[in-house]
Amino acid sequence: MPDAGNTPPAPMDWDARFLADDTPWERKGLHPAFTHWRTLGLLEAGKSIYVPGCGRGEEPLALAKAGLNVTAIDLSPTAIDWQRARFAEGNLTAHLEAGDALAHRPETPFDLYWEQTFLCAIPPKLRETYEAGAYAQLRPGGVLLALFMQKEEMGGPPYGCGLPAMRALFPGTRWQWPDGEPTAFPHPGLNAKEELAVPLVRR
Repeated sequence: MPDAGNTPPAPMDWDARFLADDTPWERKGLHPAFTHWRTLGLLEAGKSIYVPGCGRGEEPLALAKAGLNVTAIDLSPTAIDWQRARFAEGNLTAHLEAGDALAHRPETPFDLYWEQTFLCAIPPKLRETYEAGAYAQLRPGGVLLALFMQKEEMGGPPYGCGLPAMRALFPGTRWQWPDGEPTAFPHPGLNAKEELAVPLVRR
């Protein structure tokens, strides 16, 4: 009989969580990082942007309203149906797909990558797959708009994305890190845990 203490946790059923409305990671309203990135001139109309693990976030629609070409993917069909309804109400279009956001490979690499509560949601063993995917999904010079979740407690999701670990995951040979300290955005639904905004340029 296998040792129950060594049994890995069951994969998260994200669709069940959305169906049950058990989603404490969701922010009410648009993430303040949207205004932050826009003020820095990074959200230019006409650019293509990838939103992996989009869930029921307000950001895909806001990005489309700002004139960006949006691709948003989530494992949860319920979340994607919610996004489709919002886009239909706004008379806007995007590529919205229920599927594996890590495996997606666009015909033309994206200009921008919107990272929000996706990296911290996947098991840490998949982080190298995440980095390889983001590198392939972005064009050279494209920007990964990262929001790294800061969390000291073990386990997850969310899993902590401390900056030393992130610098190792996104090495300088492949990603250009900005100078200066990142802007912190406390998450109201996760005991004010900070998300650190870091724009990483794909080399």
